[in-house]
Amino acid sequence: MGLLAAGLSVLFAFDARAAQAAPVPAHKGASAAARDGQRDFDWEIGAWKTRVSRLQSPLSGNETWLELEGTTVVRKLFDGRANLAELDIAGPSGRIQGISLRLYEPQARQWSINYANLRSGTLTAPIAGAFKDGRGEFFGRDTFDGRPILVRFVIECATRDVCRFEQAFSADDGKRWEPNWIATDTRIADPTPTE
Repeated sequence: MGLLAAGLSVLFAFDARAAQAAPVPAHKGASAAARDGQRDFDWEIGAWKTRVSRLQSPLSGNETWLELEGTTVVRKLFDGRANLAELDIAGPSGRIQGISLRLYEPQARQWSINYANLRSGTLTAPIAGAFKDGRGEFFGRDTFDGRPILVRFVIECATRDVCRFEQAFSADDGKRWEPNWIATDTRIADPTPTE
């Protein structure tokens, strides 16, 4: 993934102590329960070139963005009911390596996304949501710099081979959102038959 993830700051700057926080519902009025979304991430299986713009200091008023590039490799697990995205990006600000585990919850008909930053070895609080009309929206609660926040992660694909991932934080219960992670993934390889 890009993530993310998703993203998964994507999920890269969370305080892991909040991992027990309850997820926020995907979005009001969503019809995720009306359909089985188990295959919603199948399009992402394979290798991707990843370009990331990351806000240096989220929720601080600082508007400095950092640029990173690298790859994301996404592998299908358990016949599509889960997948693992491996992110490896770098830029002048340093290197970020992480993994994003996405799990499908059949009863809720939603996906949960968990991200682990390999530098810190910590897992973020989960975000949960679903795809509707080709757009994935995932929400959760976490803490950032010691204060409670909401997290929103959006996935949209212009084509089968180009997708955009955006993570945003809200410190005011969703009234305002500040994007802090924008990734664009471009496919470089389709999955092999065993993936």
